[in-house]
Amino acid sequence: MKRPIQNAMSKREALGRYTLIINRLRKSPATFNQIEDYLKEQGELDGYNYAISKRTFQRDLFDIESMYGIEIGFDFKQKVYRIKQEDGEDANERVLEAFDTINAISTSERISQYIHFEKRRPQGTENFNGLLHAIRNKCVIKFTYRKFWDDDISDRTVEPYALKEYRNRWYIIAKDFKDGKLKNFGLDRITELDITKRHFKVNDFDENSHFHHCFGIMSPNAPEPSLVVLSFTPFQGKFIKSMPLHRSQRILIDNEEECRVSLKIFITIDFVMEVISHGDRVKVLEPTDLRDQVKSILKKALKNY
Repeated sequence: MKRPIQNAMSKREALGRYTLIINRLRKSPATFNQIEDYLKEQGELDGYNYAISKRTFQRDLFDIESMYGIEIGFDFKQKVYRIKQEDGEDANERVLEAFDTINAISTSERISQYIHFEKRRPQGTENFNGLLHAIRNKCVIKFTYRKFWDDDISDRTVEPYALKEYRNRWYIIAKDFKDGKLKNFGLDRITELDITKRHFKVNDFDENSHFHHCFGIMSPNAPEPSLVVLSFTPFQGKFIKSMPLHRSQRILIDNEEECRVSLKIFITIDFVMEVISHGDRVKVLEPTDLRDQVKSILKKALKNY
């Protein structure tokens, strides 16, 4: 009768150990002995036995990667363990953010009392793993697709290159066989996904460089990005500084009168809508075309009231 309780305690100790190992290596790389000492110290504080052998530690590393997607490797040159970094900083940050969230949820009891999730959830995520498999293995995919502005359903055959998130929606970036153009397809509008056995060759698509000067999901719509200068109220400026609109954002003026920033960006409809969402707390200073576009949209909106 005691076995279920013992198993539960053993599982809790293992989960606690995973968390401690990750948190220790987030601070800095460490040797096995340093990690071992850290686990013993934390075990005394928490009242758990976190002591492990080298063999158990290796198994823990495998479990951590399987459960959280965090890969920990051994640096033979410096004789330390470290969290392996992916190519993009954003990916690393999102993986660790996901770990923090999962860890908080798994260690809390009756979380509905304390954590309130967004009620609107994106559709189409059931195809996420299949699409990721197709991207990694360079498999051509087929699916039916319905545009928001078109009731007709079309059959698509594409080469999938990457998945991209924007405003809690997911998109597959792919080359459409129909016209050879690079397009974005919302996962919530994809049905009847078929991952074929047909493979495509290695492509030179680089998601980071392609969207480097873009905002949102829209692809570049001009030969070169524009220099945009926006003036925010001091209060709104606090939010803009804590969560920049774009990686190119630079602070030009920050005083009691305004927070002025510059961005090097393609002016797509996604970006225009973002500017408008800040209402009277922002003013477009440059370029003139963007200023006129925002002014025109606001004037049309006023006619609705």
